Amino acid sequence: MDIQQQVEHARNGDHRAFLQLMKHMEGRLYRIAHAMVKRQEDIVDVMQETIISAYEALPQLRESHFFETWVIRILINQCNLTLRKRKQIIPFSEIRQSTPPHTAYDSVDIRQVVDQLEEDKRQLIILHYFQDIPLKQVAEILDISESTAKTRLHRTRKLLSRWIEDQEEGGHTHEKR
Repeated sequence: MDIQQQVEHARNGDHRAFLQLMKHMEGRLYRIAHAMVKRQEDIVDVMQETIISAYEALPQLRESHFFETWVIRILINQCNLTLRKRKQIIPFSEIRQSTPPHTAYDSVDIRQVVDQLEEDKRQLIILHYFQDIPLKQVAEILDISESTAKTRLHRTRKLLSRWIEDQEEGGHTHEKR
């Protein structure tokens, strides 16, 4: 049975079809949630909330072929809600002590740099580069045109490049949220 058929069965009240759809997407949803919220307890929470929200809103899904994109969008919204609640407070136990690296390129943890981006830019980078989702589908998930996604991606790459260069010079540049 293909995904569109399963979506239709789920929309008609077949709970098993919905569970199969969620099992099919579980790995991808986990990777996206992990990339965005990082903490295991938050990942579990956002995935649960995503599944509940998707189940409750399933009758409102207009076109079954957009199901995966729709669920990923729900997940991203749940991740953003969790991050806003957390307000980027880092517990003392998660702060790592390390020796200073030799060059800026040695010191760059791309995920930390990406985490400093504004929400829309961070989502674009995570979905496209960390999750290998094609740019066209990323644009659908973020509800923007493909050309807008390409433009934002280009600008974000330039910004990240400048940050790395600034770090190499000893400066610290952060994007304001």
